[in-house]
Amino acid sequence: MSKVIVITGASSGIGEATAKKLAANGNQIVVSARREDRLQKLVSEIKAVGGDASYQVTDVTNKSEVAELAKFAVKTYGKIDVWMNNAGLMPQSTLDKYKIDEWDRMIDVNIKGVLYGIAAALPFMREQKSGQFINTSSVAGHAVHPGGSVYSATKYAVRVISEGLRQEEAIAGSNIRVSVISPGAVATELPDTISDPETKKRVDKLYADFAIDAERVAEAVAYAVEAPADTAINEIVIRPTTQH
Repeated sequence: MSKVIVITGASSGIGEATAKKLAANGNQIVVSARREDRLQKLVSEIKAVGGDASYQVTDVTNKSEVAELAKFAVKTYGKIDVWMNNAGLMPQSTLDKYKIDEWDRMIDVNIKGVLYGIAAALPFMREQKSGQFINTSSVAGHAVHPGGSVYSATKYAVRVISEGLRQEEAIAGSNIRVSVISPGAVATELPDTISDPETKKRVDKLYADFAIDAERVAEAVAYAVEAPADTAINEIVIRPTTQH
């Protein structure tokens, strides 16, 4: 059965690949990000191969814009079956570089963006007594390394928020499922957000050596989405086979 799926951070990488994969599987997709030209191109590509997609420009750090995204999805397709909180940044650096603006930005996008997405979509899912949140964490949310303290903290927060939501919705009997996807090195634009030269050199080498295509993560998301309604795939960790 076709589902209405909203994806934030869909202008590139995992979000873009997931939108294409889920659209190809017959779902109705609402993609969002800040770069309208990228969203227009993505929607055109999906429609060119017979898919159904719409877009809404959204900054996930703006709670009003995220709320409008949810309203747009319901107005366009009548419901929200899946909401994927995928927007994220990874400007890693060691703490002694004092990149406080980058810390704030990661907290705003990686944590608040997820919370705003939950706040926007949950009332609609509660009303229809069904739905699914898919929240993108990272292997960095399972282990920290030098230079990744704040990023790991934000991605661990995604896991904690997701588990709390899962428990609350199970108690509420809302039939809302919660899934966390934790990718390792995936060929995306994430390393481009790193401004610290030393850290960027290390991360670039990691990605050059190990990164897998974003389509691999999209396939994992599709698996979680397509699981029977009585089954929740709560967490998937997916990394390159050869990544340490």
